[in-house]
Amino acid sequence: MVITNDIKNKIAIWAIAIRTKFLLSTIVAVANGVIVALWKDGVFDPFYTIMTFLGVICLHISVDLLNDYWDSKKGIDSNTIRTKFSGGTGVIPNKQLNSRSVLLAGILFLILGFLIGIYFVTVRGIAILIILLFATTAVFFYSTQLVSFGLGELFVGIKGMMIVLGSYLVQTGFIDSSAVWLGVIVGMISSSVIITTSFPDFEADRRSGRRTIVIVLGKRKTSKIIPILVGSAYFIIIMAVIYSLLPQSVLVSLFSLPIALKGIMSLLEEQDDLARLVLIMHNITLYARITGSLLFLGILFDYLTNHISL
Repeated sequence: MVITNDIKNKIAIWAIAIRTKFLLSTIVAVANGVIVALWKDGVFDPFYTIMTFLGVICLHISVDLLNDYWDSKKGIDSNTIRTKFSGGTGVIPNKQLNSRSVLLAGILFLILGFLIGIYFVTVRGIAILIILLFATTAVFFYSTQLVSFGLGELFVGIKGMMIVLGSYLVQTGFIDSSAVWLGVIVGMISSSVIITTSFPDFEADRRSGRRTIVIVLGKRKTSKIIPILVGSAYFIIIMAVIYSLLPQSVLVSLFSLPIALKGIMSLLEEQDDLARLVLIMHNITLYARITGSLLFLGILFDYLTNHISL
């Protein structure tokens, strides 16, 4: 089968639309839920793991596609200054994809994610159903309701926590305090990113009626929330180690602190200059990816050193 340039272009455009480079946050969250189940309970089901990744990624793609659709309907995409980290994908205003196709794709991925979730409900019970209903409802109403009531950032934080808890629950059939603490850490990391990336969209969001934290509190006050979230995430990591809820090896995640501090200090100084904000978003996003990845690697390292004889 020969893949024509037209097909390649379409694939590339859809890759932009589903924001493939941002799927890493979801992948890391699922991986952390799975690895803590292996470390704490010695449980690992390859099939459940693959299905969890597929289901959660489908829901992630859905919320991004539906966000692009509703942003185009509200005219937000036409007023934002697009960067690598903010302002939407631009596939609809640039007429690379029509809005109906994006809407249908968003709904399709939502249904796929929901169906995978229903499968896990049949094998793991009502706890998965509660998480699934929260996730699918929040995904569908994220761009139309949640962001209009100032709940968008809270949803992203809860989503990060729920992904870890859900991934752990799928593997083990129950929820443990270690998974809860790890979920809270991942949720805080996720919230710090989404809040930071909302700064460049301040004017466009405000004109459209959105109520992000930046709009509700103002840029100066919101900039002070990031160090609280980042500091709290590091504090919980340390406390989890002290109380033996996570292995000492997760302290390796503290190596992301210099990157976080670089972004935080710059944000406290400047909230309006777009060039500076791009660098700030880069640093906070990098901090989040490195911290989440090092948490996973730290737990994996402890498991391997305690269960594999050389």
